[in-house]
Amino acid sequence: MAAIIDNSNAVGATKRKHLGIPEAVFVEDVDSFMKQPGNETADAVLRRLDEQYQKYKYMELNLSQKKLRLKNQIPQIRQTLEILRHMQKKKETTEPMETHFLLADNVYCKASVPPTDKVCLWLGANVMLEYDIDEAQALLEKNLSTASRNLETLEEDLDFLRDQFTTTEVNMARVYNWDVKRRSKENLLKSADKS
Repeated sequence: MAAIIDNSNAVGATKRKHLGIPEAVFVEDVDSFMKQPGNETADAVLRRLDEQYQKYKYMELNLSQKKLRLKNQIPQIRQTLEILRHMQKKKETTEPMETHFLLADNVYCKASVPPTDKVCLWLGANVMLEYDIDEAQALLEKNLSTASRNLETLEEDLDFLRDQFTTTEVNMARVYNWDVKRRSKENLLKSADKS
């Protein structure tokens, strides 16, 4: 008995949604596009396309800010993981660990840290929690993989957004050129009627 395979989900899986970014549809045939309801004048269409373009610009600004935050966050997580690994090695010894910690911008203080199996992590929003070193390491490794995955997704979304910029700009140029040709034809017909 032959098995029937449904490929409709395969197409949907390869074409994933990009954070709710609307896809700009390329205007193949400007004449038929301008005959559609809601496209009475070229100026109205150009205003609508420009509005869509401005929305894409706003989305790009937000995504770029998120990308910048993630690019700053990932090295901090890696540095904290490195410190935890160092503390894990020093946990078995009895001698205290000598270190410097940041008090304020460019102001460090020398400290002697006794061997411990507990650490405190800033979680954000002025919240700090105490963890076992192993738990803290697992949490930070999970946060690092999530941040790296989010950064990768964000870069894909920014690429998709740049494609939408290009499509919208091309659509605007095509509609504008169509309008220029239409006006020149009308002017030619008017001048031919007068003579």
